[in-house]
Amino acid sequence: MARIAVIGAGMGAMATAARLAVAGHRVTVHERGPDYGGSVGRHRRDGFAFDTGPGLLHLPAVYRDLFIKTGKRPLEDHVDLVQLDPAVRHVLGEGPGATTVTLPGNSRGGVAAALDEAFGPGAGERWNAVLGRARDTWDATRRPLLEEPLRPDWQALGRDPYPALRGSGLLRRRPPTLAEVAGRELGGVLAELLTARVEAYGIDPGTAPASAAALPYMEQTFGSWYVRGGLRALATAVHERCLERKVEFVFDSGVRDVLTRDGRAAGLLLDDGTEEEADLVVCGIDPRQLPPGSPAWAPDAVPARGAGVPSRVTLMLALRGARPADAVHRTLVHRDGAHRPGSGAGPVTVLRPDDPTTRPDADHEAVTVSAVCDPRAPQGVPEVQELLAAAERAVPGLRERLLWHEVRTPADVEAATGALGGAVPPPALAGAGGRLLYPANTTALPGFYLAGGWAHPGGGLAHAGMTGALVAGLIVEGARFRGSQ
Repeated sequence: MARIAVIGAGMGAMATAARLAVAGHRVTVHERGPDYGGSVGRHRRDGFAFDTGPGLLHLPAVYRDLFIKTGKRPLEDHVDLVQLDPAVRHVLGEGPGATTVTLPGNSRGGVAAALDEAFGPGAGERWNAVLGRARDTWDATRRPLLEEPLRPDWQALGRDPYPALRGSGLLRRRPPTLAEVAGRELGGVLAELLTARVEAYGIDPGTAPASAAALPYMEQTFGSWYVRGGLRALATAVHERCLERKVEFVFDSGVRDVLTRDGRAAGLLLDDGTEEEADLVVCGIDPRQLPPGSPAWAPDAVPARGAGVPSRVTLMLALRGARPADAVHRTLVHRDGAHRPGSGAGPVTVLRPDDPTTRPDADHEAVTVSAVCDPRAPQGVPEVQELLAAAERAVPGLRERLLWHEVRTPADVEAATGALGGAVPPPALAGAGGRLLYPANTTALPGFYLAGGWAHPGGGLAHAGMTGALVAGLIVEGARFRGSQ
């Protein structure tokens, strides 16, 4: 039995802790803040409740596997998972010329029919052809990119696996970006539907490889899911599973540095000067939060994705009046970048959950509005009025119903999570020469591992949860571990 110290109590860190504890190790989690969950928070006011981080879950199988492997009671015994149907509504343009298209959940034929109706015959066929090539991308990269430790020859993932159409002209030049593929294979407004879905992850389709099409494919194939009570209920379930497995949590316990002995990780130096000895250390936070002179800053441990990762701004709206029966849970409101894939004007996401726990009574509604932003850029963070105007295109009459609003800025994200600049890491992608990959879960410092959204395979609830299986496998099985089967 090894003594294992975990830095941070985010979702990836807790998933790792639970798996290591069930394997017989003694695990202690040190969290700088007063609570667990990392970015998966919940804000409450006047009977309203809002997710302050992710509002939807993709690939719930990741957390189903976590609960199967760490206890007798499955995930559905702890949380109420609801698959969105419709999956998403897109609002493009403004005024009388606006286009609205609502796409059903987990139905390839239904999506094609909706697109044909909105954009004319053949639109659904073109969409499904692109997502068919995205499926090939998913099949080619699923294991090495998501389910296996990052290979020593990770450069192989630097090649874009998206099978571009022959004769398109894209094969004769550099590998195409997602925006170029969308413009060539879909065209017009239909292309914006694809690129907007990727922009919502914090990925610029104008520079991202075509392999990013695997993200909309994943959503359409495996669905988008909501947890009643908000995604915070999922964080609570994972925390409770950790406690069942005897994981110890120490809150308000910031980590100053990683201790070493004989050239390997040997514990933690805490902010109060206390030294916590350990046989192994798992870092579940952005490693850049550790001091630059730390022994953990070995070359293999420095995250390549640290610079340039965007943040998010979130607006929480308390509305008078009942949620209409025909309201859609998720709407993507396309901003000025409509019809110009890769323009950088990403969509505004409007979430309207049909969940009594989000509102004081049936005569009120809680709405969350968010947008990817770059706080380092001039005017990089949208103004509240801009977000409200976008939200009103999804929620008619919103301003007349508005009781109050609160805004969560990148600075608030940084204060809550410690992530520098409030950065919110997107998932890893194949292609682009490997610049969209994350550092391996093992590092150049023996006994020091990386988990969570800043490690392979990157950000997002599902991807962060996958690091739990990868890190636990590497610690329990060692070098022979090759990933989940």
